[in-house]
Amino acid sequence: MKAKEEPGNNRRKFLRNTFALGTVALASTAGKVLAADDSDNKKTEKIKVLTTDGQVIEVDKPADNCKINPFAPAQGDAARQGIPGRSFVMVIDLARCKNARKCIEGCQEGHNLKPDQEWLNVALMKDNPEAEPYWFPRQCFHCDNPPCVKVCPVGATFKRQDNLVLIDNERCIGCKFCVVACPYSARIFNWEKPNEPIVPESAYSPETSIPHQIGTVSKCDFCADRSREGKLPYCATSCPMGVIYFGDRNEDAVSNGTETVRFSQLIKERAGYRYLEELGTKPNVYYLPPVNKMFDYESGLKDLPEEQQRVYDDLRDGNKSNK
Repeated sequence: MKAKEEPGNNRRKFLRNTFALGTVALASTAGKVLAADDSDNKKTEKIKVLTTDGQVIEVDKPADNCKINPFAPAQGDAARQGIPGRSFVMVIDLARCKNARKCIEGCQEGHNLKPDQEWLNVALMKDNPEAEPYWFPRQCFHCDNPPCVKVCPVGATFKRQDNLVLIDNERCIGCKFCVVACPYSARIFNWEKPNEPIVPESAYSPETSIPHQIGTVSKCDFCADRSREGKLPYCATSCPMGVIYFGDRNEDAVSNGTETVRFSQLIKERAGYRYLEELGTKPNVYYLPPVNKMFDYESGLKDLPEEQQRVYDDLRDGNKSNK
């Protein structure tokens, strides 16, 4: 079946024309996927291959030392498929969180976000009038039944086989239907011109979300490009308390960078739960209850600017319950 071609998307057109089944690797527009030795001046042998749109073309036969970089961020259809055999999941230990905000800073730096753009925020929660407040990190939940995907009219938001829900900002038309549909308020709209790309003229990939585009929606992407390298997301590596665990459900292992534990055992022994699970979204972020907290919630307010402290005024003294 002929693949649907996206108007004006030169990068995907380039990828389709350079894809060879079994022998020819995907090539990125940045020229980083293939690394071949050009010292061989012999005449290049041609081979016939079948492209994804059903055309037979002739391409240069890959050199013997031509290698694929498996860690390069995927583009086009490959970015939509995800990493085979993986089922990514995150666990957040609320007993360890003190609102250090290093997770937010790490996410912003890694994704070239502005200071007022937060894909991850830390809320102050209070379960009942008698309970003490606690800090609650919240980002995209990468749901198995994501409402955002269902309402997107152009397929810009999509669900992958490895559990990740990503946004293709080259398709996004900025209608904000997904923003309204998300029950977790996990998405932001890019109202202003974004920061300059970290790597000038870098090829766009939904796995990195960079470069950003004004007039589109963005959100936490679980650092899909880092997952290809076997690395933890920026939020997990930036947290000094080891609050955030990340891993593969299929391997039954999650890590916060310091310790690696069995996912199933951690959830069972610590009574892990999913936020607003009753909505039927089937999120892939789990929380461990704030039992035997390592820090008083007040410690997370000490170093905040006064303006930011006022955001938590309704819960600071335990006088009001969280809405």
